[in-house]
Amino acid sequence: MQKPGKVVVVSQHYPPDPSTTAAIVAAISERVAHEADVLVLSGTAGSAATPSAGKPEVVEIRNWMPGKAALLKRALAELLFTARTFVAMLTRLRRGDVTLTVPAPFMLPYAFALAAKLKRARSVLIMHDLYPDVLVMAGLLKPGSWLAKAMHALNGPMFRALDAVVIIGRDTEKLLLRYRGMSRDKIRFIPNWATLAPGVRPLAPDNPYRSPLAARYVVGLSGNLGFTHDPVIVFEAARLLRDSSDIHFLLSGWGVGFEQLKGMQAEAKLPNVTLVDRIADEKLETFLSAANVWIIPYRKNVAGVSVPSRFYNLLAIGRPVILVSEADAEAALTVTEHDVGWIVTPGRPDELAETVRRAATSQDPGRAERATEISRRFDFTAAMAGYSDLIRELAQEKSD
Repeated sequence: MQKPGKVVVVSQHYPPDPSTTAAIVAAISERVAHEADVLVLSGTAGSAATPSAGKPEVVEIRNWMPGKAALLKRALAELLFTARTFVAMLTRLRRGDVTLTVPAPFMLPYAFALAAKLKRARSVLIMHDLYPDVLVMAGLLKPGSWLAKAMHALNGPMFRALDAVVIIGRDTEKLLLRYRGMSRDKIRFIPNWATLAPGVRPLAPDNPYRSPLAARYVVGLSGNLGFTHDPVIVFEAARLLRDSSDIHFLLSGWGVGFEQLKGMQAEAKLPNVTLVDRIADEKLETFLSAANVWIIPYRKNVAGVSVPSRFYNLLAIGRPVILVSEADAEAALTVTEHDVGWIVTPGRPDELAETVRRAATSQDPGRAERATEISRRFDFTAAMAGYSDLIRELAQEKSD
């Protein structure tokens, strides 16, 4: 990739941060570094490393990370990080550079777009979440609040200033096109990818997470349970199915939602629920292979706002998915188009319980194979080629 400038990746999260965002940003940075000079401006302590050939240079930006439940402290910390990042970009960006970021924290893209514009660099926003919509969906912001209105007002000039917006779900495009100055030619669809190799994993009776459970049918939940997720619907469905001895809920994860699950189980002590703390990456494949079906529970209005990256690994190992979301959300479209699971209306634990019953008696031996075959479309190599092509195109436009 012959470019007049470097590639600057801006992210609050970068390894050793264990989050999905950190892993995705690192994968893109390291892949692009094979062909270009890459500088990462990171907000994660311990991420900086001595530059070496073929590797990104990482510069840490001082960052304070309160817990997610401490909303006011977290907002202040993210504002400070955004300000420091803005200054770092003004210092390090040059005309001819191509710069990428993700919307975490949610204030960052506004400062990012402005800094890139001032330095006449090309800018790309990878749209993992759409704000303020995701905050409204999570119940943290009222649709008519002054902050929501201010963010909507700022989104217009930000999107006009950006050179490209990468969406990871097809359902996001229609929401972006509401903004004046946002056009289809700026939007690139590059979905995230499965990190596990495609192939149906057997339901092994000696699986260490499955073997202690007497039930024939295991319903799993795994991953970050943040403000956009609804753990209550899963627990209430388990409560409705507590007398179904053939069905057991194996629930794992982290975040505010998992703490909520712990509290509910401590009080209810449901016999058909087992809670498992966060699973280490090296044990994830074994854990995911333990369940017959996996639930991804969203709150209302997820369409176009957020896409569950965990979805692709569930397909890769050949497991059907019960998705709690609107039918027009990206993951829901994939489920229904290829018949690899079921869609449940948000906020309806009775419907979720009935869907679990139906899944437990479903006779479709081809569903697992369909799931793994579909997961091949969400391929790491294809995604990296998409990012490389986009960066090359933007760099060439700048140099012309």
